[in-house]
Amino acid sequence: MTPKLALLSLAALGVGTVAALAAAQALPSPAKSAPKPALQPIAPQAASGGYPFYMPMQGLRRPAVRMVVKCDASRAAGREVFAGAGRDSTGGRVEGGFEIVYEAKDRTGAPCVYPFSPWLPQVVGSLNGTQYLLRSSIPGQQVTFRTADPWASFTLRLFDFGRQRVHFEMADIAMEFPGAIQSKGALHIEAFDGMRPGLFTAVIRRTKIFGGKNALFVPSGQTMLYVEDSEFAGNVGTNVDQEHTTYINGVLVSHLRNSIWRGQRGWSNQASGHQLKDKAYLRVYENVTLTNTPNGAAPSAMPLADLSAFGFTWANGLHIKRLAPAQAPRDALVDLRSEIVYGPPGTYPWNVMVSPAWRMPPAPLGALDRVYLSVFFNTSVESFRSEPYVFALRPQGTGLVPGSTTVDGNDLTTRAQQRAVSLAFGTTGRFTRAYGPQGWTFADPQLPPQAAWVSDRDAFIRHALGLIGY
Repeated sequence: MTPKLALLSLAALGVGTVAALAAAQALPSPAKSAPKPALQPIAPQAASGGYPFYMPMQGLRRPAVRMVVKCDASRAAGREVFAGAGRDSTGGRVEGGFEIVYEAKDRTGAPCVYPFSPWLPQVVGSLNGTQYLLRSSIPGQQVTFRTADPWASFTLRLFDFGRQRVHFEMADIAMEFPGAIQSKGALHIEAFDGMRPGLFTAVIRRTKIFGGKNALFVPSGQTMLYVEDSEFAGNVGTNVDQEHTTYINGVLVSHLRNSIWRGQRGWSNQASGHQLKDKAYLRVYENVTLTNTPNGAAPSAMPLADLSAFGFTWANGLHIKRLAPAQAPRDALVDLRSEIVYGPPGTYPWNVMVSPAWRMPPAPLGALDRVYLSVFFNTSVESFRSEPYVFALRPQGTGLVPGSTTVDGNDLTTRAQQRAVSLAFGTTGRFTRAYGPQGWTFADPQLPPQAAWVSDRDAFIRHALGLIGY
């Protein structure tokens, strides 16, 4: 078109039309719609000092024996000195439960430090409805037990509690046992051989634990563990690849809130253990920090959380901090493993091995009520490197090695055979991908309406426990 014809064409359009075209050309391109924010959890804050809704507290009776430990007299004697008759009146054996209260301050008003390993009476008689309570005399004011004794430990022994209902609680106590290389746990909750409807509940509040082969050790059983506002500062065992800051075996529930795990005793030439080894059927983590801060040796190179792929995990606000170890680190930070079965068969609603009866449906997100499920909200990652991935979901196997709890055939099963799904929402920090290459895993997925329940902590808990009749 010649310049003259172009001018005539513009004139024919009219001044208003030309102005409109010019304005349209000056407008910016339409902005792309903002990405939909990650699904957020529904988790009303629980009142401090309370109990979770699923933990039945009815039917418990007042402890039969109450003892008060005097601060200054005990410090001078190097062992517990009680107000009144105390230990001597019991003969070292208690029936009907006990409560031990430790004076929180010495005569100067300073926090009391007891320079010895604590004593607990032997539990005898019927256990049903009994409580075992250990606490500071002032709520919120920790008392400290500090000793280099190689056997130092708070160890509660409750053997064969069977079908009985038993409760343990510890509050405002600090354990500093740097020499305790012999004790299974600085806090060892040794409750064994329970069976339904028997139940053992353990509650730990405002407590700091350091020492032992594991700072906290909980054996498998009919146990619900609830921890809040506490610090697990490391272990001191010498078998570093088999000992951990916390070792929770195949219990029913571990519910951890507002607490930190650190200081697993690592080694320069071994991958070492984990900050949190937790094989509970149902795991609930709220505002939990895991860091491999060293404790007298190199930081551990292992994943900070060693969990089970069997069962259920609901986490919100998991904070992970990894320092550089002395050897090449394992890739996952949270490892959902399947090499060992920790709970008895009745703990699980479905086969933990692959089975001809199960194939993952074409739309896994529509089948979340029929699979083992882990859901992680708002996980943050700090690391010395860009982590390849944060979470790993390991494959199920074909069966158990005869005579053991070790799973065989994990490398022989297909993805379609797996009955486990993991979801992560709002993961932030220094990493390349949220998930490793294995399993049915989804980062920030759009869930179908029928799957909305997974964001609701209490609904998730009810679902998981309801599957096994709780």
